[in-house]
Amino acid sequence: MLDQGTYQQLRTPRSPAALALDGTWHQISPRYVVSEYVQNAILIALIVVAALVIHLAFEQVWVWIPAGLMLVVTLITLIILPRQARAMGYMLREDDVVFRRGILWQRMVAVPYGRMQLVDITQGPLDRAFGISQLKMVTAAATTGVQIPGLTQDGAEALRDTLIQVAEPRRTGL
Repeated sequence: MLDQGTYQQLRTPRSPAALALDGTWHQISPRYVVSEYVQNAILIALIVVAALVIHLAFEQVWVWIPAGLMLVVTLITLIILPRQARAMGYMLREDDVVFRRGILWQRMVAVPYGRMQLVDITQGPLDRAFGISQLKMVTAAATTGVQIPGLTQDGAEALRDTLIQVAEPRRTGL
């Protein structure tokens, strides 16, 4: 009675082979850059439409100053985006996973497998359209949580499965 009208079968994730803990750097998908370009183009369109509405409806010319500043910042972001994407990567080592990002202000975070509490894969609507995902690793320390954007769906699932498989026997008092 309770289960009437429910699905007959659960959708199971694809489970590719586990990744090797060989210490080589892996980069994110180039589709991440295209997805970010589309998202920023939508943002630019919204800024222009909002500024036009305010300018035409209320006859306010000053609205173009903040709109112009926001457009300049967004365009600069679009220019450096491909280089930022090439600077992102992760490496699976024997005892931890290392994530790097940044051009001028570089950040490298090493998360020991035994300290991972949660490995989460998320996708927005545009990410789903481009076939990319974001993998998030959560630890007890707020500063060591790592988000790896721009992974392919298969790559994110393989990384998640590998991290869970490697982390499970190494849990330390959690």
